[in-house]
Amino acid sequence: MKKSPTIFYQSSLPRAGSTLLQNILHENPTIYSTPTDGVLELIFASRSNYTSSPEFKAQDATQMKKAFLSFCREGMSGYYESLTDRPYIMSKSRGWGIHYGFLNEIFPQPKIICMVRDLRDVMCSMEKNFRKNQHKSDNILNWSEMKGTTTIKRVDTWMQSPPVGLAVERLNEIIRQGIDKNIHFVKFEELCSNPQTEFKKIYNYLGLPYFEHDFNNIKQYTQEDDSVYGIYGDHTIQSKLTPQKSKAKDVLGAELCKAIYKNNEWFYKYFNYKF
Repeated sequence: MKKSPTIFYQSSLPRAGSTLLQNILHENPTIYSTPTDGVLELIFASRSNYTSSPEFKAQDATQMKKAFLSFCREGMSGYYESLTDRPYIMSKSRGWGIHYGFLNEIFPQPKIICMVRDLRDVMCSMEKNFRKNQHKSDNILNWSEMKGTTTIKRVDTWMQSPPVGLAVERLNEIIRQGIDKNIHFVKFEELCSNPQTEFKKIYNYLGLPYFEHDFNNIKQYTQEDDSVYGIYGDHTIQSKLTPQKSKAKDVLGAELCKAIYKNNEWFYKYFNYKF
């Protein structure tokens, strides 16, 4: 009988190298890395119907819970089995981390990787995408209502809305609830500067033998139609890992960088980012 694949999870901040990590891991012939994965949405939809449908409510609650979790478990396994014969899956979705409790009931003690990055550089990346796509209309900018008309306003909007604001809020809650002790965090900056060291840590966390990756010739395996995500959709990766120099002060200005640091001091203290 064929063994179901072992599923690992990536739940990272936007603009923090999550696609890059997926493609490097996919170089390992035992790991299948997904693009942005919709499996979480499938089991969420199922959970909604399971919770509200009278057919489930009318039966024994203990039996129905057991059956529903088995449905999710087998459904997820079957989904990935149809995509690959590789024994390990790395599923990428920003929602895995905050929904650790639900996931833990389906697959106990799930292993989740979270890529993080200095929020000043996350905002810098968002602003650079905004500026290079002036030929396209973006809902963040509204001159008549004076919304999104300055870099400061745009950064404030991004920090208060999906995808960035939501991801940061979820990360804060993950730490507050103590879920962070079950997650392996990887700083984008350290991945680029010391890739071998960081990947050895990743493999150790996953419980897999280390695979010797070629960090100077990274191939793009995952494919996504970035037009679906608007002007901020950018899932094309660099082919070589090199140390990354921050451009945040050049793009955002020193005062705005200072404000981002001050408004998110918990983040900078937890991940030991310096001002």
